[in-house]
Amino acid sequence: MTVKVLGISGSPRRHGNTETLLDAVLEGAREAGGEVEKVVLRSLDYTSCRGCNACHKTGVCIIKDDLTVVFEKIGDADALVLASPIYSMGITAETKGLIDRAQYLWARKFILKNLYYAPDHARRHKGIFVSTAGLGWENVFDAAFPAVTAFFNTTGFEYWDNVIANDLDRYGGIAGHPTALAEARKKGGDVVDLLGGRECAEDARP
Repeated sequence: MTVKVLGISGSPRRHGNTETLLDAVLEGAREAGGEVEKVVLRSLDYTSCRGCNACHKTGVCIIKDDLTVVFEKIGDADALVLASPIYSMGITAETKGLIDRAQYLWARKFILKNLYYAPDHARRHKGIFVSTAGLGWENVFDAAFPAVTAFFNTTGFEYWDNVIANDLDRYGGIAGHPTALAEARKKGGDVVDLLGGRECAEDARP
């Protein structure tokens, strides 16, 4: 079984601390035999949710733009790695725009009730949140976790783990952190090993 790993970078800065940490996760996943793809939100043309609630009646988002394809990729992925640096104590606008556009899936689950993820589905689909912060505060990531949790739940992924690194101002960036990149590569390999293992393969049988 080939494990499909989709990484989504929500940083407005290309090849910065957060995207570099995401790349390390994807590198570990690739080395473990995963099929890896990365989406960079900054390079896409998309708009945020309009709050029109049309999806509450149809289950379909009326906006057709680059995120339409991204959600198709999310639906095909076994592991979803969402990456955002911490800006003003929260996720970036790019990342929040993506999360808000998942409203049509929320509508299908809770209003139209025509979308249901069985417990076995969650065991076979894992979500990882990747983030960095310049501050050394232990709680610097806390405001990001609820939105990320909601996104993984809405898209059918178990929120499996975090790959986070703070205090990067002191370290001079992610390259100066003593353990973060190695831990990220290991986490990428671990999720592929887990999803490609016998237990998940047996769960996937009809």
